[in-house]
Amino acid sequence: MKIWVDDLREVPKGYIGTKSVNETISLIEKMEIEGEQIELIDLDHDLGDYVSQGGDAIKILDYLAERGTFYPILIHTANPVGRANMERMIQRYWP
Repeated sequence: MKIWVDDLREVPKGYIGTKSVNETISLIEKMEIEGEQIELIDLDHDLGDYVSQGGDAIKILDYLAERGTFYPILIHTANPVGRANMERMIQRYWP
């Protein structure tokens, strides 16, 4: 399963879409309980109207790093500062 995290862009074929940090974390936990393999998490940074539901998508990286679950990550954000912060976090924590 591939997860697409974005509040505005259309969910690409082959992905399950989420719009907030909390929704994404709930989906990850559900898939883990069900034994579903998470192949990829593709992240926007700015989650607009959904920021009140857990923050910007970098919080998903915080969550994954804190628990030591280093799923493959792609970043599709147009925010250059957000991208740089997310890439720095991945470089620091992902094996």
